Amino acid sequence: MKRLLVISYWIASILLVVICLSSLGYRFIEALFIGTMFLPGALATKYFFPKVSFKNKRSGIKETIFVVLGILIGEILLLIVAHFCIISFRGNLPGSVNDWPDLPHILSNPVFIAIILTSLATGCHFFESWLNKKHPDQSGTISFTSDRKHVTLTKDDIIYIESNDDATTIVASGGRRFKNYTPISQWEAILAPHFIRIHRSFLVNKSAITRIDVDILYIGDIQLPISRKYKDAVTNNL
Repeated sequence: MKRLLVISYWIASILLVVICLSSLGYRFIEALFIGTMFLPGALATKYFFPKVSFKNKRSGIKETIFVVLGILIGEILLLIVAHFCIISFRGNLPGSVNDWPDLPHILSNPVFIAIILTSLATGCHFFESWLNKKHPDQSGTISFTSDRKHVTLTKDDIIYIESNDDATTIVASGGRRFKNYTPISQWEAILAPHFIRIHRSFLVNKSAITRIDVDILYIGDIQLPISRKYKDAVTNNL
């Protein structure tokens, strides 16, 4: 059900983009074709940006620049190819005039493209977060990939999740640890409301918490820091 709703979000979002593109002189089917070209860039934005780490500020800025340039260049190339395909198809229609109009300037404008991609990716992130809070997973199991192996755990098995640069570590009962590349922000959306964020690097199972001090959270003998940013949220929730 959630997957269908997310797919519906992307369809509705692309249709809004198509309506905008129709005003640029494209027929509806042409605008639909061009609009779908924004999907790869939006999905890449949603996937890659949460993986950028600012633990090292300089490195984080460099990663951000590379990701932005890579996505924008790829997206502009996709739009150029799509426009060329449309014009080629027009030229093959009976009675058509081969005027070969140029790609509209707005579709080669990096700022416009960045706004569209960011809006689509951000909207999907918040929509998925809202869905997970409104309709939490009742199965109680979580599946993910760790070291190329498929792992399935119950939510109660997971004690906490730690973010380390571009990877996350899922710490489970029995001392089990699993390396994964899903950003901690996505884990937070998936595991809500049973887990609570206490630090930009830590997401904790509420039922595993044994004690809280001023800025330290205890899970048995394990001590995890509570950052100033999340302190009020931790206090209010627990």
